[in-house]
Amino acid sequence: MDSLTLPPAAPVAEGLPPALLAGLRALLGPRLSLNAAEREQHGRGESYHPSCPPQAVCHPRSTAEVAAILRLCAAAGTPIVPFGAGTSLEGHVAALRGGVCIDLRGMDRILAVRPDDLDVTVEAGVTRHRLNEELRATGLFFPVDPGGESTLGGMAATRASGTNAVRYGTMRDNVLSMTVVTATGEIIRTGSRARKSSAGYDLTRLFVGSEGTLGIITEVTLRLYGIPEVVAAAICPFATVEEAVAAVVSVIQCGIPVARAELMDRRTVQAVNRYSKTEYRETPTLFFEFHGPPAAVAEQVALVEEIARGHGALAFDSAREPEARAALWKARHSVHYAIQAMRPGARVWSTDVCVPVSNLARCIAETREDTERASFFISLVGHVGDGNFHLGLVVDPSDAAEMAEAEALNDRLVRRAIALDGTCTGEHGIGYGKVKFMELEHGAALGVMRALKQALDPANLLNPGKILPG
Repeated sequence: MDSLTLPPAAPVAEGLPPALLAGLRALLGPRLSLNAAEREQHGRGESYHPSCPPQAVCHPRSTAEVAAILRLCAAAGTPIVPFGAGTSLEGHVAALRGGVCIDLRGMDRILAVRPDDLDVTVEAGVTRHRLNEELRATGLFFPVDPGGESTLGGMAATRASGTNAVRYGTMRDNVLSMTVVTATGEIIRTGSRARKSSAGYDLTRLFVGSEGTLGIITEVTLRLYGIPEVVAAAICPFATVEEAVAAVVSVIQCGIPVARAELMDRRTVQAVNRYSKTEYRETPTLFFEFHGPPAAVAEQVALVEEIARGHGALAFDSAREPEARAALWKARHSVHYAIQAMRPGARVWSTDVCVPVSNLARCIAETREDTERASFFISLVGHVGDGNFHLGLVVDPSDAAEMAEAEALNDRLVRRAIALDGTCTGEHGIGYGKVKFMELEHGAALGVMRALKQALDPANLLNPGKILPG
């Protein structure tokens, strides 16, 4: 589906099969909602994609209830769309064919913390912020940080990553096992808590990143890490984006284990200053973070400063004070809202790609030629330590010419990244917004994905219209 095409409106809630409505009411009581405003809320994420509401919203409290809902929907032939925090950016939660939304936020128990094994099991509706607050007394933390207040089930479903991925990896690397409900309502566990296994297919990796199209994730078991003894941050402005990117590439190629390496271009810094009341120099800027013992952190900071200055850094200011670091990362995580505030009433078309680090400078340079010519505000930010960067196109969805310009720019960005042996999305996912690029990126492998979907969801009831074209 073309990302600019408005999906057909879902039928009114009363259009659900009577037997299904009766079964859902008996199961959930007041936790079944047909309210129009609530359905509208559950039909959109945080992007420019238009709302496409479900016909009903379910609020289960257990895996058993999720399984019962799926059995009822399977019997009625009714689609199911899972919903976490609603922070998705590529139309993942749009009910393209109507049906029932399963809101998993009510499943928010932390089931087991095991400090000796460095792992934790949580229900899908637990957010990463809450988990880390609960873990603080144990001296452990969960590092995957996509920025928003996302649910851990949603993060697993979209294979999320974020600012810490350069050191700690993505959800793919940090999910040990999951409890998943299949399209027929069967409850399965995808693996054990063992740190490695040679027993059969790796179902955990199959469901991580499946965006609710193969099963509904209800519990996740995650890796934990010790809270670093020392955390330091550094702010490093440059005259050009190209110099900043070259510095990061050199840092990564030297094997320095930075925890975060974030880039903001001039426009993004300008937006952040206005929104967060900060006073960063309005020029392309790198934000680094370093974790480890005192001596190791001091060495990392010194090495990165030397490299950065060798690539033309205008300054290098480091800090260990928690307040300064918290303010820095709060400003970074508010970028989406900061750039939207640059044009009140507009929406942010947020897109991302990821390329091998050695191709990052070329990809960004060619992309900036496009963004400099655009007729609307565009920001560039990136988790550049692992080759991932984002554009925020601040557009007026009611302006057809502007949307066509944005669509063309996004298309060129994706094709450029794939041509450089990269991917159409490093962490936002496919949803229906990037479906049209799947064949270009995967070729014949798309047939294998279709076969998996057919085997696990032959009636195409699980989040239909997402990931797979057609």
